[in-house]
Amino acid sequence: MKPQSPPQTIDAYISGFPEEVQKILQKIRCIVREAAPDAEEAIKYRIPTFVLGGNLVHFAAFAKHIGFYPTPSGIEQFKDSLSAYSSAKGSIQFPLDSPIPYNLIKRIVKFRVKESRDKMASNSKGKQRPKRSRGF
Repeated sequence: MKPQSPPQTIDAYISGFPEEVQKILQKIRCIVREAAPDAEEAIKYRIPTFVLGGNLVHFAAFAKHIGFYPTPSGIEQFKDSLSAYSSAKGSIQFPLDSPIPYNLIKRIVKFRVKESRDKMASNSKGKQRPKRSRGF
């Protein structure tokens, strides 16, 4: 049997899961789109990713949980709200047998959008070249 090729789009990724999990993934996708309308969709590391001046957030489905990956700064900023969930440096696990905290996901994404825009703004300021003198 030939190994299945990885999904090339978020739609293809989501379609590979049972209907109930698809609904959760679509809702997370909609939340991220709403909170980060300028972000681009991509598949990175074989999972859905939103990009805004770099990786904004990733999410994925597993047998017993939804993985959400808002970078270490997103975890640190919301550590108190995330204390009920298994987490690591840059990831959170939302169990499929419990309500998914959609409002918390939205708050985290909004934080990441602001963080990304601030970083892009500071990078563009640092990259401006001084104007050359014409020698007149």
